[in-house]
This record gives sequence, structure tokens and C-alpha cells, in this order.
Amino acid sequence: MKTRQLGAKGPTVSAMGLGCMTMTAVYGAPSDKTESLATLDRALEMGINFWDTADIYGPYENEELLGEALTGRRDKVYLATKFGIVRKGDATGVDGSPAYVRSACEASLKRLKTDVIDLYYLHRVDRDTPIEETVGAMAELVKEGKVRHIGLSETSAETLERACKIHQITALQSEYSLWTRDPESGPLAACERLGVGFVPYSPLGRGFLTGEIKTPDDFGAADWRRSNPRFQGENFAKNLEVVEKVKALAQAKGVTASQLALAWVMSKGEHIVPIPGTRRIKYLEDNAGAADVVLSAADLAEIDAAFPADISVGDRYATGMMGSLNG
Repeated sequence: MKTRQLGAKGPTVSAMGLGCMTMTAVYGAPSDKTESLATLDRALEMGINFWDTADIYGPYENEELLGEALTGRRDKVYLATKFGIVRKGDATGVDGSPAYVRSACEASLKRLKTDVIDLYYLHRVDRDTPIEETVGAMAELVKEGKVRHIGLSETSAETLERACKIHQITALQSEYSLWTRDPESGPLAACERLGVGFVPYSPLGRGFLTGEIKTPDDFGAADWRRSNPRFQGENFAKNLEVVEKVKALAQAKGVTASQLALAWVMSKGEHIVPIPGTRRIKYLEDNAGAADVVLSAADLAEIDAAFPADISVGDRYATGMMGSLNG
């Protein structure tokens, strides 16, 4: 696996990371611990050492899984986790208060069985707490050696700029793919200007851009995507046309749909490190092949013409969650 530097002053990590969220049943299917651990093993064998998790995944189970996987080889992984999304009954909220920053970090350290987190993200911006206060508390964790680098997720360019005045932000993590080009409206340029790495999550459109999903019936009864506007009714049918375009272009290039979609994301800048998520070795290996796909200027022009910024139909989250984006 090739490597990239995560931001102007950040660490060197694998050019593609591994999103671990789906290893603990987020998409409805029962989790398979043995399979997930085997996939993590294979990731390290392949040189994919940038692993991403969060305390809310599970919640807590995902960090515990990685804590087990890291035993005896913590130094081989650049470990990222996130805090800030909290459960409030059946709903979720956001807490970026300084007191919660510290307590959340201490809890994650225990679950991950480590004494330091390489990259600690604020998962969503707390609109009731100034970003300066949240980042200031995160910076204290860096001074204490509990965190090496800090990051933000789904923030606006303005918020990122304010945060960087308090402490160096190593990475911004936001959704970015052929059907979610929102970061092009400001955050991507801000990252480049401020020397911040950019980490796209869901670079395969929550699995949709792989071409493996044909109908809503492919989702299990408990699959979170059933409630996502892009996967419902007419939206699903129209978005399926996007997938067919991906498959056609990929076939012409001699690569898989996943590899084309990932290669396009990676072509947008050397400071970009996507984290496609999977718990299966076969998909991990297929995704990794994207790092070797070379897209010419003509390829990129063709792809951009086929996928304008507004090509997807439907919001990327249900109404209640849309308000937490671009904070």
C-alpha cells in the first residue's frame, strides 16, 4: 500500500485507510467478530494501517473490538477515533463541552486498551459550545500525551479556520464521493489552504457505488440505510442510474466500480486519504486495488461530466440528522 502525509504537518499513513464502523452491526446484519478480526489482520498484512472508529459505533463495541485487535501490535496502527455524538434516550445529541471532551477520551482509551489515541476527532460540532472551547480542551489532551493529533468531522470551512487558530488540525473527516460532493463547496479548499488532511468517509456511497445493491430488498430489516432518503422509493431508482454510470466507466477502464469510485476520490489531492469501510477481506482487497488505478486527465474529465455535484437524489441523512452537518 502506498502512503500519504495527512496534512502539512501530520503523520504519514497508508494512502487508504479502513473504516471499521460496519464491523459492529451498524447496517443491520449480525456482527461476526471472527470475520472482522481476520479483516483487520489482513489490512495490516497489506499495509493498511490507518484505522478509523468512534465511541458511538455500537455504541462502544467497535472501540472494544479494535482494542482486542490492537493487542501486541499497537505501534503498527495509526488509530483514529471520534467523540461528541451522544445518545439521549432514543435520539442522539452532540456534546463538545470541555468536561465531556476529557471524560470521553478517558473512556475511549480504556476501551481501546491504549495509552494514546493517534487522531482524536470531534464527531460533530456542538452548536451550543464555541469550537474554540472544544478544540482548546482537545489541545490539553495533546499536551498531556493522551492524544497525538486532533481532527474535526463535518465542519464548515469557517469553523475549520477558527479551530486552526487554537491548535493545528491534522484532518477533517467528511462524507465525500461521486454522489456526495458537498465538501467541494468550501471545506476541501480550506483544508488545502490550512494544511489540513482530508479524510472522506463513505467514499463508496454507503456501499451503493459498488454496484452490489440492486433493490431496497437487499437491505436487512434492521439496516439503517432503509431510513435514508437516498435509498427510498423513487430516489433509489434514480440513484441506481448513477451506479450504472459508475459500472460502465469502470468496465471501460478495466477496474471494478469500487476501484473507480475510490480512485476518483484519491485523485482530488495528495492530502486526501479515504476510509472505505468493510468487514470482509474480499472487499478490503478489492478496495485496496484503487490505490494503483491511474486516472488520466481525459478519464477525470469524463467522470466529472458524468457525475455533476447535484447528481444524487435525496438528502444524505434523515431530516433530524441533516442539521448536524457542515457545522
